[in-house]
Amino acid sequence: MTDAEAQLIEAARERLGARAVVTDVQEIEPWVTDWRGRVHGAAPAILAPASTDEVAEIVRLAAEHRVPLVPQGGNTGMAAGATPPADGSALLLSLRRMNRIRSISADNRLAVAEAGVILATLHDAAHEIGMRFPLTLGARGSCTVGGLSSTNAGGTQVLKFGTMRSLIAGVEAVLPDGSIHNGLSGLKKANRGYSLDQLLIGAEGTLGVITAVALRLVPAIAARAVAWAGVESPSKALDLLRFLEARTTSVEGFELVPEDSLQLVLKHIPGTRAPLGGDHAWDVLVEATTADPEHDISAELERLLGDALEQGIIADAALASNEGQAEAFWKLRDSISEAERAEGQTLAHDVSVPVADMPRFIVDASAEVERRFPGVIASGFGHLGAGNSHCHGRAGSHAAPDWYDSEGEAITRFVDDLVTAAHGSISAEHGIGQLKRAEFARLAPPGRIHALRAIKQALDPLGIMNPGKLVP
Repeated sequence: MTDAEAQLIEAARERLGARAVVTDVQEIEPWVTDWRGRVHGAAPAILAPASTDEVAEIVRLAAEHRVPLVPQGGNTGMAAGATPPADGSALLLSLRRMNRIRSISADNRLAVAEAGVILATLHDAAHEIGMRFPLTLGARGSCTVGGLSSTNAGGTQVLKFGTMRSLIAGVEAVLPDGSIHNGLSGLKKANRGYSLDQLLIGAEGTLGVITAVALRLVPAIAARAVAWAGVESPSKALDLLRFLEARTTSVEGFELVPEDSLQLVLKHIPGTRAPLGGDHAWDVLVEATTADPEHDISAELERLLGDALEQGIIADAALASNEGQAEAFWKLRDSISEAERAEGQTLAHDVSVPVADMPRFIVDASAEVERRFPGVIASGFGHLGAGNSHCHGRAGSHAAPDWYDSEGEAITRFVDDLVTAAHGSISAEHGIGQLKRAEFARLAPPGRIHALRAIKQALDPLGIMNPGKLVP
C-alpha cells in the first residue's frame, strides 16, 4: 500500500465512517478477480459509499491524493472492466450499498434506481406497479443497474427494446473532479449541447461514476409464450425469425443455441433436460409476449410454429405449457456461459455483424477457427436477430495453464480479424474492459481512438477513473 492510498483510506474512514471502508483481505478477495476467473487484480481497500454525496467525497479525495479508482457493481462483466490492476495501484469503489429505488411511476413510466440496485430487484419493483423494465440477462440476480449502464448491456430483449442506452432516460454521475452531474429529470426534449448522459453510458467508468439512472418502463405483460424449436442451420433460424416478424409484433426474444452448447448445459447444470426428442444441429428459443389480457399469445405462437413446420422452416418445436417449463427453457439458454466455465477454459468473443450476414458468419467462423487451430472447439450462440453472436472457443485438448496467453491470444486475433473483415464489431454488448483493449487499439479506426483519448483527457486529466480500461 502506498502512502497516498493509506492517506486516502484514513481520510475516507474519518469522513464516511467504518462501513465505507473495507480493508480485510478476505472480504476484498472475491472482488478482485473477474467473473470468468481470467484476470486477477489486487486492491488494498474497497471504498463503499452509501450516497452520491459520499461518492463525490471519495472522488475528490482520490483526485487530491492522485489515487485511481475502479468502480464496481455486481462484478459480473465479461471483459474484466471492473477488475483492479494486479499491482494494487487502485482502490475498488463499490456501488453495492447504493441500492435504493428512489422513485417509480407507472404514470411517468419511469424508475429512478441507484447504481447498486440488482436487476432482479428492479424487475420485481416494476411488476408491483403493473409495469416492467424490459431488459434481462442470465446474471439478473447479481448484476447491477450501474454496471449495466456503464457497459451499455444488451441481453435477450434487444430485438424489441434495444440496449441499455435506449432504455435510459437520464443519468446521475460523479465526474472525475468530484462534481455531480444530475440528468435524472427524464425529459423527452432537452437540447443543451453535448449529452453527458450518452458519454457516460458505455464508458465503463472511465469518465465518471454512474450513481443513479432514470429508466424507461413499459406495461407489464399479461401473458407470454415460450417455445423451443429445432432447425437445421442458423440460416433456417433467421428464416424463422423473419417468418414470425411478418406475421406478428409479439416476438421479443429470439435466441440461437447450437447442439454442442445445449449438451454442455445438460452435462453441467443440474435439473436441466432437452426440450425436444431427436438430434437437432441447432435450436432456437422464442418468446412472444402481450400486454392485452384478451390476446391468446400461446395459441398464436403455436399456430405460427405449426405453419413454419409445414413449410419446412423448422424440424420440430415444443411450446412451454406453463411458467415452470418456460423458465426451464430459458435456463438452458442462460446457463451456457456457466456450463462452459464448468467444462474448462473458454475464450468468449462477443461480436456483431450485419444481421443478414450472421448465419453464414457463425458457421464459417467456427469452421475456420477449428481448421486453423486443430483441437479447439468453436461455436456461436446468442442474439441472432440483433446480429450479436457469442463466438466462443473452448481449449479442448489444448487446455494448459498458459493457454489464454499463448494460443488463446492468437485465436482471439484470428476471430477479430474475421469480424473486422465482415464489417462488424469486436464488442457487441460486453464492452472493451481489459480483455479487448489491445485488440480495440489494433483494429479501431485511428480517428475513433484519437477522439476517445481526447475525451478521456479532457474529463479525467489526472487519469484516476478506471485506468487501463476501454481507452487504449
